[in-house]
Amino acid sequence: MSDSVHQDAIAASSVRAETPPPDYSGLRTVAMSVALVLVVVLLWEGLKAFSQANDYELSLGGATVKLDIFNNTQLPHLTDILAAFSQPAQRNGPPLIEVLLSASFVTLGRAVTGFALGGVLGFLLAILFTHSSLMQRGLLPYVVASQTVPILAIAPMVVIWMRQAQLPHLAVPVIAAYLTFFPVTIYTLRGLTSVPVTSLELMRSYAATPLEILWKLRLPNALPHIFTALKISATASVVGAIIGELPSGLQDGLGGAILNFNQYYVQSPPRLWATIVAAAVVGILFFVVVAGAERLIVRWGARTAE
Repeated sequence: MSDSVHQDAIAASSVRAETPPPDYSGLRTVAMSVALVLVVVLLWEGLKAFSQANDYELSLGGATVKLDIFNNTQLPHLTDILAAFSQPAQRNGPPLIEVLLSASFVTLGRAVTGFALGGVLGFLLAILFTHSSLMQRGLLPYVVASQTVPILAIAPMVVIWMRQAQLPHLAVPVIAAYLTFFPVTIYTLRGLTSVPVTSLELMRSYAATPLEILWKLRLPNALPHIFTALKISATASVVGAIIGELPSGLQDGLGGAILNFNQYYVQSPPRLWATIVAAAVVGILFFVVVAGAERLIVRWGARTAE
């Protein structure tokens, strides 16, 4: 009787030992994000209150520092920015939130197209560089050098080229793809080439083809690196889409909204700040979607490997 009780106790303790501890990383991330937002709010409103109390001037060692940047014309109250979403975007027009929602979907569609184009291009380049050291040495420096050219200088030329090619609708996605392909290329290349040497030798000892090595060894090893690049590219593609909309003359996206509300900034500063907030939210949501896909795919891959 005592032996069975002892065995049950051992079994119960082993089960408790195998049970992983609860994962609170998600809650910690949310708490940290909320804390950072609160810090920004306190700094924003605190600086405005401090500047207003000192009549937007501050004396330091006999010198007077102007604090006009914190007045309501330059830096509106956060409550005014939030209230702008429910106010008409223009006289007798729809609420600003409707205009920004429509513009956000348009810009997001262009960003996703550029994200896909840049992701595929970066992935193919990484595979090419992995299997050809000659191509890697010859082309990789040009891939790196391409990112030294300011996107604001390239965007107008891309718009002109796409118009001459009778493909004006691809101008903005191509600009977004330009900002996307580089991190995908570099991170994917790092993941594909950082496989354990013993695993690579074992695959070759079984006469595995390069395609089999890529699919069964290199690609699973590179997944965390690929998703790191995709998370970076998600926000970069939104930035590229907005920048591409500026010289293209497109008025239906967030880039057009930024130009429009910038022209009337003096009349209503909160509208431009609300547009900036909408652009930030689009980038954050795109990042969250990619991060969610990473949690699903990488965990599924780990369970499959086990």
